[in-house]
Amino acid sequence: MAKSIRVKLVKSPIGYNRRQLKTVKALGLGKLDSEMVHQDTPQIRGMINAVRHLLAVEELAD
Repeated sequence: MAKSIRVKLVKSPIGYNRRQLKTVKALGLGKLDSEMVHQDTPQIRGMINAVRHLLAVEELAD
C-alpha cells in the first residue's frame, strides 16, 4: 500500500525563476492555498524538494 502526501502552495512563486514556477504547475498547484494529493514517489519527492520553500507538505496515513 503506497503512502500519500498532501502538498499545499503557501507562498507565491512570483519572483522566482521559471523552472520553479513550472515545477509548482507540474505538481498541480495554481493559486495560493491550492492543495493536491500525490503518491509518495521519489519523483514527487524530488519536485517537492526543489520548491520546498513555497510548499507545506503533510504525509497522509492510508
